[in-house]
Order: sequence, then structure tokens, then C-alpha cells
Amino acid sequence: MKWKKATEKGYTSLIDLWEKSVLATHDFLNSADREAIKIEIPSYFPQLDMKMWYQDDSFIGFSGVHENHLEMLFLDPEHIGNGFGSSILTYLIEKDGVKFVDVNKDNKQAAAFYYKNGFQIISESEQDDQGRNYPILHLSLEV
Repeated sequence: MKWKKATEKGYTSLIDLWEKSVLATHDFLNSADREAIKIEIPSYFPQLDMKMWYQDDSFIGFSGVHENHLEMLFLDPEHIGNGFGSSILTYLIEKDGVKFVDVNKDNKQAAAFYYKNGFQIISESEQDDQGRNYPILHLSLEV
């Protein structure tokens, strides 16, 4: 597996993969909120260390990190459950110093993924950062 830095030229590919992933994994999101987030999310890309992840020549996912916080990690649904997420997360922990991540409380699959990879809950918010009524779990890597 390899990665390349995401640039503005690749943002359309990021959004397309994000939408495919969210449709497959975020059944708790209503469609209006999903569409609003789809419009908002590209504004975050320039503020993050965005990596596009590839297996051979296939674009399988992307990650976004700010300092030691994993802000986003999305995989093409075809590649979920094959170890790619854990490999990417391990790289981000070891090479980029990731220690924290937030996850939607209702995204049980993602929360279980982070627990399996050594994260634990340190706090919880009743709403997401945009004030939507989606509870967020704030996780920290076990020390």
C-alpha cells in the first residue's frame, strides 16, 4: 500500500469516495445532513495533511490529519474489512503521531475499529462540531 499527498486536483475523487463510503457506513445520517456535509467537507481539506491511499493502482481511501488528531479516515466500501484501515491507522500513528480521533457514537462499526486499534473514550459530545444532533465520542490512543 502506498499514498500520495492529496491536492486540490484530487478533491473530486475524495468527495466521490467519501460519499460512497458514507452511504455504506453512516446509515444514521439523514440525507439532508449528508448533503450539507458533502458541501462542507472540501473546505477542511486545505487545513489537513490529506493522504490518498492506493493498493497497486486502485484508490482505496483517504485520511486527513491535523497535528496529532485524525480528522478523517474513509475507505472505499469494497475495501472495508480487509485490513487496509488498520494498516493506514498504524502508519498514521507511527509516522504522523496520531493520538486522537473523534467518531460518531452511532457509527458502531467505526467505533469498534478504533477500540480494536487501541483507542479509548475520553469524553463525549451530544452534537457534532457543526451543532447537528449526532453524538460524538472523543477517543485517545491508550498510553
